[in-house]
Amino acid sequence: MSATPATLTVTGVAGVGEVGPGADLAGLLVDALAAAGTTLRDGDVLVVSSKVVSKAMGLTEPAAEREDVVLRESVRTVAARRTPSGIARIVEAAAGPVMAAAGVDASNVAEGTVLVLPADPDAAARELRAGLRGRSGALVGVVVTDTAGRAWRDGQVDFALGCAGVAVVDDLRGAEDTAGRTMTVTERALADEIASAADLVKGKTDHVPAALVRGLGAWVTADDGPGARSLVRAAAGDWFRLGHVEAVRAALGAEDVDVPPIVPGTLAERTARAVEVAVAGAAGRCRVEGDAVHVDAADDFGRGVLTQRLLAALWTVDLTGRVQRGADGVLVLVAEATPVAEATPVAEG
Repeated sequence: MSATPATLTVTGVAGVGEVGPGADLAGLLVDALAAAGTTLRDGDVLVVSSKVVSKAMGLTEPAAEREDVVLRESVRTVAARRTPSGIARIVEAAAGPVMAAAGVDASNVAEGTVLVLPADPDAAARELRAGLRGRSGALVGVVVTDTAGRAWRDGQVDFALGCAGVAVVDDLRGAEDTAGRTMTVTERALADEIASAADLVKGKTDHVPAALVRGLGAWVTADDGPGARSLVRAAAGDWFRLGHVEAVRAALGAEDVDVPPIVPGTLAERTARAVEVAVAGAAGRCRVEGDAVHVDAADDFGRGVLTQRLLAALWTVDLTGRVQRGADGVLVLVAEATPVAEATPVAEG
């Protein structure tokens, strides 16, 4: 791919106004740019929030049905936790990416409604691109964005949900780095980087639903390209296809045990959850007495199996178990996995 541009400008597009079902979004964006004294040029990239795309497409649902809508828009659940207001889910959305609540959103929408994502965000980007070309004559790229969290990092960033006319990756594999070594794995997620840059000038609370990015002409293509869905890693190749709790439960055949709470709870509460997971579909039973769990099964083998299931289940609730064998069976002594006295101190200042 071509060299990185020396100069890049990112400008928020204000003045679009409230977008309603059936709105000519391309026309609204071109008019807003014109009101600001700007016209689209070949090589520009227009970055647009999925929220206004969904509004123009009329993709609203009753807020009272949000839970059903989230389930409908979910392909598979990655992780789920109970909260005071219901079940919070990280899922693979029907729209493509793994994200919270399948992208079903209740912010900046009419009271009593929620928005869902376009079923095919890349198709929505292609349609918007064609509309912009028809109204401006310019060959531009379009990135439709949404917001998601990331593994290993706090906070959220905008990413490319849909894309048309922009290279989605900058594949540097086979190129040499500054030391002359051949790079073998580096693929910049270019469309996501454009989305994140645009979010710095778009406003989730300021009615700025789009941004004009200028300086990326080398990455704007005549054809629509593969779209942002090509960036989505399939579950089979995803090292993080399940949350750590869900992965252990799946391995133990305990997927149907009630969703754990987002607040872990007391040692007793966590022990009870671990026991419920351990005995789900297993032969034998566990009896909790204070900080100990009595494991009982028909024979030594069964007790060993159930004990190992319990130890794995305890790990999912940040507990550990020390196994003792007595005349009346197996006893597992439960304790915090990380004692409070050994916890990492919070830095001051």
